Amino acid sequence: MKYRKPWQNLRLRLVAWYSVLTGLFMLVSDGFMYLEFRQTLFDQIDNALEVTAIQALKNLDDEVDALMFDPRQESPVLASLLNAAGVEIYLLGQDGLVKEHFGDSLTLSTQQNLHSGFETLVTENGRWRIYTQEILPRNDRPAGWLKVARSLQPVDITLQNLLNQHLLKLPLILSMVGLGGLFLANRALKPIDQITRMAEKVRVSGDLTQRIHYQGTTDDELKRLATIFDEMLNSLQATFEHEKRFTADASHELRTPLTALKGRLQTTLSQPRTADIYEETLQAIEQEIDRLIRLSSDLLLLSRLEQQHQDVCLELVDLSDLLAAIAEQIQPLADLQQLQFLTHIAPDLQIQGSPDHLIRLFLNLLDNAVKHTSAQGQVSLTAAVQGHCIQVRVSDTGIGISPEHLPHLFERFYRVEKSRSRAIGGTGLGLAIAQEIVHRHHGTLAVQSQPGQGTTFTVTFPQYSHC
Repeated sequence: MKYRKPWQNLRLRLVAWYSVLTGLFMLVSDGFMYLEFRQTLFDQIDNALEVTAIQALKNLDDEVDALMFDPRQESPVLASLLNAAGVEIYLLGQDGLVKEHFGDSLTLSTQQNLHSGFETLVTENGRWRIYTQEILPRNDRPAGWLKVARSLQPVDITLQNLLNQHLLKLPLILSMVGLGGLFLANRALKPIDQITRMAEKVRVSGDLTQRIHYQGTTDDELKRLATIFDEMLNSLQATFEHEKRFTADASHELRTPLTALKGRLQTTLSQPRTADIYEETLQAIEQEIDRLIRLSSDLLLLSRLEQQHQDVCLELVDLSDLLAAIAEQIQPLADLQQLQFLTHIAPDLQIQGSPDHLIRLFLNLLDNAVKHTSAQGQVSLTAAVQGHCIQVRVSDTGIGISPEHLPHLFERFYRVEKSRSRAIGGTGLGLAIAQEIVHRHHGTLAVQSQPGQGTTFTVTFPQYSHC
């Protein structure tokens, strides 16, 4: 088997795409969760800073003309608040200089362009979240600024741990997804493997009897694919066997007259003959050649009908006039056989069809009826509307056909009485051609017969609609 690159393997491509999509989904999902969790932590810190700022403002000394905390309330309320919240507080004057502070981890230089709100500051001691609030003047106390700060180191550590967990989880889950996807892909594509191996066996061995026989538990797409493949093999096998039989039958039919011709020629040339014998031999040869011409013409027509379905040119045909003309051609043959030929053709019967093919069809059926009906017998041709269809019946009171022959009657080269058929010039293709012509006209051809009671062929065509 030809080596295939990894990306040419359908299983690996399915697993790769499945893993990539899973990885992208996890990245988007985990990224969203990470950002939501980060925002939640920052919101909690900001809320804590605001609460701390409110409590710190309550501890300002309003009875002095300086910006400072009330020493009477500094302890224990403010100290316990700072310890519980883990924050640092800075009082700044309007000039930005630090007047008083609690905590020394954050070093603030002189601040310019101060404004209220939150900010994140990066220092040598890490990142800090700072909330700034303006202090309005009150009584003798001047205006200023209050800064409440909290280190983001615990938050950064928590977020980093969460990120590490997600990054470590990703390859593990992708590995599990890849193995699971490979297992599912192998199981899902098993029928395709069977089809591939079966097609390879058929290609190498030419054995069309091989089948998949897929036994799926559900009627899914793969089961339907395997079933259609088996049906295709059935159709191919039937077609090849049909063509094989046709080739063998055609070879046999061609070999018989050619052998007869060669035998007559060898016999005639073996020693001098009289002119009458030479003339008789040439006449016999002419008959065999005529039979070969009819056989080759029938084979060519049947081949065209079967292989060029779309090439049949259909036009509006007045079937009543066409059948009447055919009946006039058959009447002398019926008179010669001393047969009673009856016709009952309804007027204005119109169908979409090919006049040449229809003439060949009904001449064939009527010629068979005349040839297989004994003297003083009867042949009839009727045509009428039946529902939405047009039915044409060709009946005779001839010898009839045994039931065992009826299923094979439209097979190529099938003869009910082989010796008699050859004697009257038949090729064994007439009814097969008739059936193909009817199919090309979207109709049906049926036969009913009983030995000794005659035979009836019924041709049904769809009626032409003027709408």
